[in-house]
Amino acid sequence: MLKIDRIEIIRFELPLTHSFTTAFGTIDKKSSVLVRLHSNGLVGYGEGSTLSAPIYVPEYDHETFEVLRRFIAPALVKKAFESSEDFLAAFAFVRGHNFARTAIECAFWDLWAQSQGGNLRELIGGTHLKVEVGESLGIKSSIDELLGEVALRLKEGYKRIKVKIKPGWDLEPVREIRRAFGNIPLMVDGNSGYTTAHLPVLKALDEFGLMMIEQPLAYDDIIDHAELQRQISTPVCLDESILSAEDARRALAIGACKIINIKPGRVGGVLESKKIHDLCVANGVPVWCGGMLESSIGRFFNLCVASLPGFTLPADMSPSRIFFKEDLVRRPLDVIAGLADVPSSMEEYSVDSEKIDYYARERCVL
Repeated sequence: MLKIDRIEIIRFELPLTHSFTTAFGTIDKKSSVLVRLHSNGLVGYGEGSTLSAPIYVPEYDHETFEVLRRFIAPALVKKAFESSEDFLAAFAFVRGHNFARTAIECAFWDLWAQSQGGNLRELIGGTHLKVEVGESLGIKSSIDELLGEVALRLKEGYKRIKVKIKPGWDLEPVREIRRAFGNIPLMVDGNSGYTTAHLPVLKALDEFGLMMIEQPLAYDDIIDHAELQRQISTPVCLDESILSAEDARRALAIGACKIINIKPGRVGGVLESKKIHDLCVANGVPVWCGGMLESSIGRFFNLCVASLPGFTLPADMSPSRIFFKEDLVRRPLDVIAGLADVPSSMEEYSVDSEKIDYYARERCVL
């Protein structure tokens, strides 16, 4: 049993090495929320990897911070819990706000793993000791710039290339990648930038033999995605539309996708990620682990989730040096020849409290 003695909530901003552009906008810094849980001398960390504006899903960093401060943390501090299910039940009255849920649930998992003397991968049933990693490329200023980065990432050994697309930046970049690099593992991500009016373009992508097209239509839709999947041969992968295992069940029931991207931050943490994984395995649906430009603290939990046996496609798990000028740990996540080791504990990354203090923009202690 773990008694929560103290809860720290920290909103921080990490500058990116370069701006990152998708169909929903451009960012040049990562604004996110950390939770530090204290229990009988142990300290657990969790990250709710938000954005600074409601452009991906409705939740954003200031809102996540406030929900944790005003509603979730007061329901937990000075109370004792026997399991993650017990812990989650204490704030089940809060609807939605999955990034907030992820931050505090992951911090509890970190504490729980320490208290059990084991590692998180083992506790949740993970089997992979290494995770295959693909690279995600934002929308570039030119085709030449895009092709240059594809060449670099392939040389570095990444197992799959994902290209962000939007109306007007789709067929040509994909065609040029195929022309330059042949039949490499390639997928595209529409980030909800398309509508059913773009059906001719989405159909035209079939000719390129893509692994999948990720979330082309509205962020909260499954009906139109089901109709789209009936009309194209490229597998549709859902991302933003899947916020829970129940969402995944409904989407699979109507044929809205053939693949699901499981992001722990988006779905509310480790336990809900595992439920979606188990559902997809039971239905023979491939899953992979996406990312939200987490620091290495958030990526630790992503790697543990991606170690589950049903994760058969390369993850979005870039080393922090690609995106961040500095990380919040002393030994950041790295990727070698397209593979990332699954750490046994957060201790392997060595959280840097001074860096957290330096990049903190707002904090609260209960």
